[in-house]
Amino acid sequence: MSRAVILAVHVGGITPLPPEGTPTGIFKRAATEPLAIGPEGLEGDAQADRRVHGGPEKAVLHYAADNYALLAAQFPDASAAFVPGSLGENLSTLGWTEDTVCIGDVFRAGGALLQVSQPRSPCWKINHKFGLDALSRFVAEQGIAGWYYRVLAGGTVAPGDPFELVERNPQPLSLRRLWSAHLAHRPDPEELVRLRATPGLSPNWVRKLGERLDWLRRHGPAQ
Repeated sequence: MSRAVILAVHVGGITPLPPEGTPTGIFKRAATEPLAIGPEGLEGDAQADRRVHGGPEKAVLHYAADNYALLAAQFPDASAAFVPGSLGENLSTLGWTEDTVCIGDVFRAGGALLQVSQPRSPCWKINHKFGLDALSRFVAEQGIAGWYYRVLAGGTVAPGDPFELVERNPQPLSLRRLWSAHLAHRPDPEELVRLRATPGLSPNWVRKLGERLDWLRRHGPAQ
């Protein structure tokens, strides 16, 4: 599969997250008109904690609509709440998942060019939003947290626009493979060397894998 359709585009401001009132940008509304995408993401979108969300390397968040069925099956009492946009994503499609999307992939989304930079790391805020203490852990363990883009060329995007893969690295690194190495207790150091050299991987993840590699080299193989 190289071509799909954008099911939904979501943006939102900063609002308080119950029960403590922590500022968050996880609450999104569905856009009905074309929106501009620039280096910092979609017009009308905001992120509360810029240390972990937003910025040029995490300008646009994509979540596979396919994954909502997995969440509904795991948490049936909350199944009605698992709909596109509910995990705070900007873009939603069917057919592209963490198994088929690779670091460095370049997609044409409407009139914009987006490049996959890193996986999303789920945080406690999704637990609070849905009232499910185990949600973020399940999302992390299953590797279905979504992914971020950097914007290579700005443009406009709207629901119903084409979403098409236009470029892929010669040695593709799927989000699934990267996330599995990240979760592994003792990943293969040579695998980490290969992963961190992947073109298009965000500097933050290059650093993260480098730190893991240094630790493994200092402590030697597992006993």
